[in-house]
Amino acid sequence: MSQPIWTPDALRSEFSSYHGKAWRLVEAQHLVSTRKIVDSLDEQTLLEAILEDAKPPVPPRCRHLDYLLATPFRYQAYPRGSRFRRAGLTLGVWYGAERPETAAAEMGFYRLLFFAESPATPFPANAGEYSAICARLATGSALDLTAGALAADQALWTHLTDYGPCQALADAARTAAGALLRYRSVRDPDQGSNIAVLDCAAFADPAPTIERQTWRIYLSPSAVLVQREFPRRDIEISIAAFAVDPRIAAIWPDQML
Repeated sequence: MSQPIWTPDALRSEFSSYHGKAWRLVEAQHLVSTRKIVDSLDEQTLLEAILEDAKPPVPPRCRHLDYLLATPFRYQAYPRGSRFRRAGLTLGVWYGAERPETAAAEMGFYRLLFFAESPATPFPANAGEYSAICARLATGSALDLTAGALAADQALWTHLTDYGPCQALADAARTAAGALLRYRSVRDPDQGSNIAVLDCAAFADPAPTIERQTWRIYLSPSAVLVQREFPRRDIEISIAAFAVDPRIAAIWPDQML
């Protein structure tokens, strides 16, 4: 399939308003990672300040944001490309999902992919623990890749491994002053929707909402279990469901049967 040419002018005609919430999973240790190497809260505050000074500066448009929202925009050296961000020195993208279950499925896939690409590394005995944070979004320059003219190229926006067309679209969207992309998750068995924030101005509030959830992700050779602590929710995703991705299938080819 040939790659469509979406010019900035053409994309502006597809802009729509978006108002909603997006969930993102972060490692639970983001709040306590430095606590175990200091003796007091004062020492932890000092250590956190030293670490903050050593990090790249937050871009001016994002300096009003909490670090959980601003972090993807401050690191412009990006070692590996993602769906809407090229590798190298590139502008940041904040990824989220409209439902926490979709965000958990996405994290479960990438946790599995890590071990698929490191076959000598055994599965961890314990679950990985994550905090689900929620951000409010509001913008008049959103692009919905699941609707309108853009939906005609759905096969490109949902390709499992080739992110080239998506990255080209994101480049054109930025040139057109687009702030947000809505697209279908290819990792969530329920095909929920993901959000890619291209511009910090899309955040309606400077910090995540008070809503928080704790999720645990268990890996086994046959399934990925994502479990929410409260309210309790268990979701089991078979390796076969993820093995439609050739990177997973290459490690567990029997799951394709």
